[in-house]
Amino acid sequence: MPLTASRFALNPLQWLATDDGWPDFGAAPPLAERLAVIAKAGFTAIQAEVPKDSDPARYRAELAEYGIAPGPGYVNLPWDDDAAERAAHLGQVRRLAREAVALGNPLLFLAMGMSPDAPRIARPAVGFGADPAFLSAVRDYLAEAAAAITAEGGVAALHPHVGSWVETEAETRYVLDSVDPAVLKFGADAGHLAWTGADPARVIGDYADRVAGIHVKDLHHGVARRSREEGLTYQQSVAAGLWTEPGFGDADLPGVLAALGNDFDGWVVVEVDRGSVPPAESVARCGAWLARTVGGAQQGS
Repeated sequence: MPLTASRFALNPLQWLATDDGWPDFGAAPPLAERLAVIAKAGFTAIQAEVPKDSDPARYRAELAEYGIAPGPGYVNLPWDDDAAERAAHLGQVRRLAREAVALGNPLLFLAMGMSPDAPRIARPAVGFGADPAFLSAVRDYLAEAAAAITAEGGVAALHPHVGSWVETEAETRYVLDSVDPAVLKFGADAGHLAWTGADPARVIGDYADRVAGIHVKDLHHGVARRSREEGLTYQQSVAAGLWTEPGFGDADLPGVLAALGNDFDGWVVVEVDRGSVPPAESVARCGAWLARTVGGAQQGS
């Protein structure tokens, strides 16, 4: 079916961006302030994240005050060599799945965790330290998390991410090809795949019947190449201007959306990890791109 504005959500990372290239999750203004800007830009959904001091019913009601619906959620799955610690992380996965179901949007992008001191943060986008045996263990862990999400009534979608242990096209394909599609869907991040040098439209197209949602980002390919070739850190790459608002970079966003196919009925999450303009203006630019792309997103006055 044709893409409609109601299937696009914004993940408002602009408010978390810092000069050093690593997000500050405590930097965002109050939710109500962000929702007003997001609604004015023409978005009707947001990537869902229930605040720690709230619950799904209260969160959904607060979104509804601004005409915003819960979009897909996100699971950051840390790796730990200790099996007991991994089991504890899986408990958090189950909690997030229950929250997503309670919100009315069961889709969760499932990504391996990353931290500022991780090896692939120091050397991103090139599959640093790749090890087949370890990747198999990571695959099994993701499959277990996906099964836990499914058991709670949720939908898990693999989300490869630069800096994590599932980063490259080869790693993405390995996990997808060796986990039951009924348990693990695909939730590509077009920007992060492009950062590694992959063609996101081709990867998404190859798994189109498995895609439950995607993240779309625009980027500057020259910075991405510098990152890979010169060994920039994750933070240095972001601070160098890797990301920008949709329509202002080099990404083939029309090709990415076309790769979803005519039968796609999932979600498209728009992200700008670090805007090229202040946050409110960045969100407005995202809304303008949405209106140009699919129509139906009314810009606020």
